[in-house]
Amino acid sequence: MSQSAPVRVVIAKPGLDGHDRGAKVVARALRDAGVEVVYTGLHQMPDQIVATAIQEDADAIGLSILSGAHMTQCAKVIEALKEKDASDIKVFVGGIIPEDDFAPLKEMGVVAIFTPGTATQEIVDWVNENLAHAA
Repeated sequence: MSQSAPVRVVIAKPGLDGHDRGAKVVARALRDAGVEVVYTGLHQMPDQIVATAIQEDADAIGLSILSGAHMTQCAKVIEALKEKDASDIKVFVGGIIPEDDFAPLKEMGVVAIFTPGTATQEIVDWVNENLAHAA
């Protein structure tokens, strides 16, 4: 029986948003569930986030955005992934995101959106169901 590789996720805080508690909670929950997590820390530029994801051979990038800049930051990360021929790396986002922005974010390529109050188990389940490698 072959063992599948663990899912690898980069958790990133793009831009000037300085609130990282939620990102750290999600990173720890994913790590506790067996996901390999790379947390980039605060104030990352989209190109830095993408470079880290490529270097780490990540399956996905989880962006934590509480600053209201989710439309701009997600677009920049997705564009940088396209420029680096790495569009196979999925992007999901968590934070304070108005429901009116859900459809535009999904159209731009964001695969999942998690708002405040989402149970960490729900995020873990989504990652396992949508990013797990075939055994």
